[in-house]
Amino acid sequence: MDVLAGRKTSGYIEGTIKISGYPKNQSTFARVSEVMDLVELNAIRNSLVGLPGINGLSTEQRKRLTIAVELVANPSIIFMDEPTSGLDARAAAIVMRTVRNTVDTGRTVVCTIHQPSIDIFESFDELLLMKRGGQIIYAGPLGRNSHKLIEYFEAIPGVPKIKDGYNPATWMLEISAPSVEAQMDVDFADIYADSSLHQRNQELIEELSTPPPGSKDLYFPTKYSQPFITQCLMKQQDLLNLSGAMYAAIVFLGATNAHAVQSIVAIERTVFYRERAAGMYSELPYAFAQVAIEMLYVIIQTMIYSLLLYSMIGFEWKVGKVLWFYYFMMMCFVYFTLYGMMVVALTPSSQIAAIVMSFFLSFWNLFSGFLIPRPQIPVWWRWYYWASPVSWTLYGVVTSQVGDKNASLEIPGEGNILLKKFLEDYFGFKYSFLPVVAVVHLGWVVGFFFVFAYGIKFLNYQRR
Repeated sequence: MDVLAGRKTSGYIEGTIKISGYPKNQSTFARVSEVMDLVELNAIRNSLVGLPGINGLSTEQRKRLTIAVELVANPSIIFMDEPTSGLDARAAAIVMRTVRNTVDTGRTVVCTIHQPSIDIFESFDELLLMKRGGQIIYAGPLGRNSHKLIEYFEAIPGVPKIKDGYNPATWMLEISAPSVEAQMDVDFADIYADSSLHQRNQELIEELSTPPPGSKDLYFPTKYSQPFITQCLMKQQDLLNLSGAMYAAIVFLGATNAHAVQSIVAIERTVFYRERAAGMYSELPYAFAQVAIEMLYVIIQTMIYSLLLYSMIGFEWKVGKVLWFYYFMMMCFVYFTLYGMMVVALTPSSQIAAIVMSFFLSFWNLFSGFLIPRPQIPVWWRWYYWASPVSWTLYGVVTSQVGDKNASLEIPGEGNILLKKFLEDYFGFKYSFLPVVAVVHLGWVVGFFFVFAYGIKFLNYQRR
């Protein structure tokens, strides 16, 4: 099954695979329409998949969802490896009904099956039965109530007749077992090779191996149905993915800036103590110089990162939105850098500074409004949401880019809702509040700068 599906990753593969007489091209064969009705998932279309055995979809629903994922590619042939394994009789019947519905659309479904019930076995049209070693025992149609399969095996001398109401699948495996072969002194593979059924199958293979006159091999110029740009822009379809990308960019890059600057400032502070004692310069000019140098790095860093992130997420290329995005990201990186410098100025060593900084960064992260949206934060802790600079940046970036849109979002369990209303209800973001958010960013930068400057001025941890 793995070999035919093109998913075998080990061992050696020999032979040829042809589709309508043409050699199988895996990139074409894997080419990828709405199938919710087909797999009967409409009733749970807004449900979360969840974790197996804990929450979300049941095992049977997960299997139907897996089938649906493959059907999205609209393939003509589908391979399924034991689709009923791990299911009870009712769940297995539902999954096989989905498989049967798929077949009824004109697709070919190839299944391996383990201990099927009579009803499940009867849902198959044809059977390929092999013994250990890959030798074929039977290859042909099952017929109504498996009568063609039964007629074939009962025609073999010495094979016992099937009992009324007995499962044909169980009977077939019992009478073709190696122990039965040894007892009867026969080889069912040899019997099949000498049968008229085998002869008809070989003639059919020969016929289908030759392409029909005037036909052409199926070919697509690209492996994937969507172009590269469209694949890169898929995140714009999901608001939470967009918010997650912004959250990750703000927290991880900002924290990197804060950590990176600490060791440098710790060394520079020692030099500053000596040069201030010599009367070379005072605290504020030193602080301004330190921040000015860091600003150059941050401006370049923000420019490069914004171009990359803005393009990949697929934000609108409007001057206003680009400038808002650049402003919030730059101010974010600046206040993170100043925060790292400020903590060094307030603590006796870079090691203690790192511990203190990590402690508060954890709170900034927790109360950023992404892991726990502001309306869901307990009221007595909501004040810390406003005390977290990260929450303001996430507010500013997301709201400036999509907060003015009246597009309709499909929310699981709630149906369609306007994007602006979702932002207000779920995150607490209002587009009209954006100017205040911009000013607050400036406040964080100025506040961290002056704390850094006055920490340098009034706190001297040098001992001599």
